Amino acid sequence: MLSYALFACLSVLVAVLFLPPDWSVNLGKESQKVPAVRLLSRSELSLYDGEKGSRGLYLAILGQVFEVLKGHKHYGPGGAYHCMAGKDASLAFITGDFTKRGLIDDVSSLSPLQVLALYEWLAFYQRQYQHVGLVVGRFYDENGQPTEALLEVEALQAEGQKLKAQSEVQKVHFPACNSEWSSGHGGRVWCSTKSGGVIRDWTGVPRKLFSPVSGHVQCVCIKDSSTAEDEPSLQKFDGCPSDADSCMVAHDQVSKTSPEK
Repeated sequence: MLSYALFACLSVLVAVLFLPPDWSVNLGKESQKVPAVRLLSRSELSLYDGEKGSRGLYLAILGQVFEVLKGHKHYGPGGAYHCMAGKDASLAFITGDFTKRGLIDDVSSLSPLQVLALYEWLAFYQRQYQHVGLVVGRFYDENGQPTEALLEVEALQAEGQKLKAQSEVQKVHFPACNSEWSSGHGGRVWCSTKSGGVIRDWTGVPRKLFSPVSGHVQCVCIKDSSTAEDEPSLQKFDGCPSDADSCMVAHDQVSKTSPEK
């Protein structure tokens, strides 16, 4: 019995000595293979529009394809967003143009902040629906690799993130005013310790500010009226004292300010 056990141990030792150096790496390698990404042409994607006889219910955004069957009431026939099924209609997610002209994947006309919003839509689908593949065309090539068009969109996304960060900093530094309009009294803008959704220990005075982020003029509150002297983008409201925390303004000026928070 002892000699048999010794023989068994020696056999195991010899087997180990003759195993290839990378045996521990190769062991189970087949079970760990990552499945290939499914690539669909535009014509193949169109077969998944949810209509009778179709192969399923897919939609794509920025070239990424999602199975949206659980959202059939939205994307299936008769649903409000059925027009997006079976295609990549990335542009329409931002413009809301559901005509043939708007249901396209060309997003080169979007601004950095709009592209950032589009990526938020992409994140939504990644959370809510199953990712099933990529569309070969504008954003991915026949090997599933990103195209130059996708790299350009990603660059716009990065720029949008910077602009959004700048906007958040501006919101704290220059909180939005409160505003109101009535036919009897006209328009009014004013500052308080929580206007613009920013709670603070100072009230401030209203000023007009041109924001390169939003691209228009808005009413903001500044802590000290002397700040305007160092900020060429800040302007007083016509007919309003420089140190007043409330100003009567024309209707067109109120429409460009932020609503009361």
